[in-house]
Amino acid sequence: MWIFELMTFIAEHFGTGPEVFLGFFLVLYASSLIVLFTTGLTMTVMNRRHPDRKIQKRQPTHDALRDIKSSMGQLSITSCCLSIGLYAQLRGWTLFDPVALSWWSVPLFFVISLALHDTWFYWGHRILHTKMFYRFHKPHHMTVTPTVWSNDAGSSVDTLFAHSYYALVLFVVPIPPLVFLGHRLFDQVSAAIGHCGYEHFASPSARKPWPLLCTLYHDQHHQYFVYNYANYFSFWDRFCGTIHPTYDERVEGFEALYAGTGKQEKS
Repeated sequence: MWIFELMTFIAEHFGTGPEVFLGFFLVLYASSLIVLFTTGLTMTVMNRRHPDRKIQKRQPTHDALRDIKSSMGQLSITSCCLSIGLYAQLRGWTLFDPVALSWWSVPLFFVISLALHDTWFYWGHRILHTKMFYRFHKPHHMTVTPTVWSNDAGSSVDTLFAHSYYALVLFVVPIPPLVFLGHRLFDQVSAAIGHCGYEHFASPSARKPWPLLCTLYHDQHHQYFVYNYANYFSFWDRFCGTIHPTYDERVEGFEALYAGTGKQEKS
């Protein structure tokens, strides 16, 4: 991954001073913007090619440019959180040194990081939907019909609830930095797809009894507000009874649409 190689180059040639933290931040922020626009434009093309896969009847009513500007601001906070975690690991401030890369450590710690972040995200998301904190989350929910540009749009407090995980987890879990960066890349891309408003990835693995998700999952959260709080897996929503009751059925409907044996009804 070129991001990791560039960050390694910075650390090797500039030591461990504050300028290295700044270098980490600039690399990560620039990379986030590249991913934002690459994923956004790719999904926009896919959506136009498959209008029958639109999830909701209603059209987005918000300004895409507003979402892009907001996302660019919030991604700076996410990049800062990520830089804090990686810089702390570089300086040896963490409880454990990162585990060496191997055939077993990469998939194991990738799944561990996803599971930990999903737990962090689910409960933080539930807190943001309480009366005390919802005012910080409300700007994100202005997009009842989400688009690929609306994933990172919102308030700074909202972003910190979701992404302070990246600043803190490396202090206690020895996730290899390359795996950690891979997790963040997966998070940004999957979250953008999860907001794109069209279902391109419905499959049996995205419905019961399997734990993975597809775009419909988070789209239903925006539409109904009180369901589907998780980020990567359905474990917590199923356990806590917060999964939307039609989710699994509608995933099957999109599968039938792909196969040409059914027609998906928009909600």
